Amino acid sequence: MRDLHIVARSGEGEVRLDIEGWTLTLLIDAEGLARCLDCHTATGGSASLDDWPRYGTNPTDLLSLWERQRLEQALGGD
Repeated sequence: MRDLHIVARSGEGEVRLDIEGWTLTLLIDAEGLARCLDCHTATGGSASLDDWPRYGTNPTDLLSLWERQRLEQALGGD
């Protein structure tokens, strides 16, 4: 797993992460990892919920089961 640092947590289940220069804001609910709210790349690119719905894809749905479980464990959502 890549080097992951939790930058901030909110009471609403939002977790902001830094992963090797990428910043992601993830939503964690009672069932675990729910969705990615936004992402900023190390090179300055960004995307958010406004960008993904038109394609009908939640980026967290593209994770393998193993990747999802490892990420949830690292976030304490296990």
